Amino acid sequence: MKLVILDRDGTINSDSDDFVKTPEEWLPLPGALEAIARLNHAGWHVVIASNQSGLGRGLFDVASLNAIHAKMNKMLAALGGRVDAVFYCPHSPEESCNCRKPLPGLFEQIGARFGVPLKGVPTAGDSLRDLLAGAAAGCEPHLVLTGKSAQYRNGVPPEGMPPGTLVHRDLSAFADFILERSARPAPASL
Repeated sequence: MKLVILDRDGTINSDSDDFVKTPEEWLPLPGALEAIARLNHAGWHVVIASNQSGLGRGLFDVASLNAIHAKMNKMLAALGGRVDAVFYCPHSPEESCNCRKPLPGLFEQIGARFGVPLKGVPTAGDSLRDLLAGAAAGCEPHLVLTGKSAQYRNGVPPEGMPPGTLVHRDLSAFADFILERSARPAPASL
């Protein structure tokens, strides 16, 4: 199975220090939905792993979160794309759960649900905690310079990134990289 795991806020859609609480506040980043659709058209399954501590903080409810994802899915469908599943951590930072990134719990849930080992599965996000969670689960970390990491576009990426992290301008550039790499013929074995 060709699987990609993406962060949501700051990677697919605009992030907000006040949290994305309603469908009206959920705005896709330029080219992000098209990037997901291109991955889908090439046979990739796309899954989201997202911290949603606004639930635990009481800023919005599950019905609002579902409405946000319904909007995202409708916009993706118009492009011939889809997200296969959304895994989210509903806990506030004080709850000390295993599913809140930078811990790998959400990724482990994804591997178990899809029945696939996560070693080498590409994961993309805009923050160090996205990369650390994915790397702890064995995924290949990719930083997109949008959202929280937009500040690094003209400089050095953040310290503490997992070894081997690849850096891309945005989700579209990440998708280009994944699609180009998967189109290359496999090296001949001796």
